[in-house]
Amino acid sequence: GDTVVFRLFSPDGDEHYPGNLNAEVTYRWDDDNRLAISYKATCDAPTVINLTNHTYFNLAGHNAGAEAMLKHDLQIFAENFLPKDRSAIPVGEYQSVEGTPFDFRKPHHIGDEIGSQMQQMVDDKGYDSSWPIDNWEPGKMKKAVVLSDECSGRVLEIETTQPAAHVYTGNWLAGSPINKSGRSYNDYDGVAIECQGMPDAPNKP
Repeated sequence: GDTVVFRLFSPDGDEHYPGNLNAEVTYRWDDDNRLAISYKATCDAPTVINLTNHTYFNLAGHNAGAEAMLKHDLQIFAENFLPKDRSAIPVGEYQSVEGTPFDFRKPHHIGDEIGSQMQQMVDDKGYDSSWPIDNWEPGKMKKAVVLSDECSGRVLEIETTQPAAHVYTGNWLAGSPINKSGRSYNDYDGVAIECQGMPDAPNKP
């Protein structure tokens, strides 16, 4: 019908995590053109888990390239972002987006400041960061991100119960497997928007 369910068993010790873990993700389309992704996991020992979706989007078409993706308008409903150190580990304290390349409170092109010389942008070669969603409450659906492409007229609205949206602009896509058009994707050909818990949360207060 309109639903598919995937399941994974991760045995005790897999990737050094404790406990036998059963993970499940459900994808469901409805008649209003909404895709709902639901996650469920159980484990027989205390462990950490942070499930997310890593679909790449290019609303101009999968083969439209970086030029099109970087002209997508992005809006993130977040007053702050999560800074990282030079080794890409979050420092654990939020920083205001004001006056930084991370300010997407009002929609603008993804590529406007992707070449910023701010250290975190240089280290990542673009965006690969998390934004805590404004006024987040556990279990409540919140609008997190809006992505739009003026040329195609396509708009993607993302709502989530997760506390953060992690945006990755495909900074290292070059060399990926050959796509259905017979070429490898290049850097910035797509953007991934991953709703999830904060990275490195178990190691931060």
